[in-house]
Amino acid sequence: QVQLVESGGDLVQAGGSLRLSCAASGSIFRINAMGWYRQAPGKQRDMVATITSIGRTNYADSAKGRFTISRDSGKNTVYLQMNSLKPEDTAVYYCTITNWGTDYWGQGTQVTVSS
Repeated sequence: QVQLVESGGDLVQAGGSLRLSCAASGSIFRINAMGWYRQAPGKQRDMVATITSIGRTNYADSAKGRFTISRDSGKNTVYLQMNSLKPEDTAVYYCTITNWGTDYWGQGTQVTVSS
């Protein structure tokens, strides 16, 4: 079993910053990709940013220039630095990893951006 524990979600004013963290533990064999998705009320879950085992990153257009994804492979942890937050960034943010070909998801952390 693999467990993902997210942290860092909070209520923040527009223009502010947050840093999300997600630590993976358990039967970790080989983590390929790690990433962050988000889901706003009444909307589908969308990709925010992903990072591969060699550090190749991919961002949603809405995240480019404002968010930065990074990983600490030694700690099996992925981060999402979010700057210049907007009310439309309000959502539950989910961490995901691909471990030995299987996808795992965290429980989500709430990010609320007030205008």
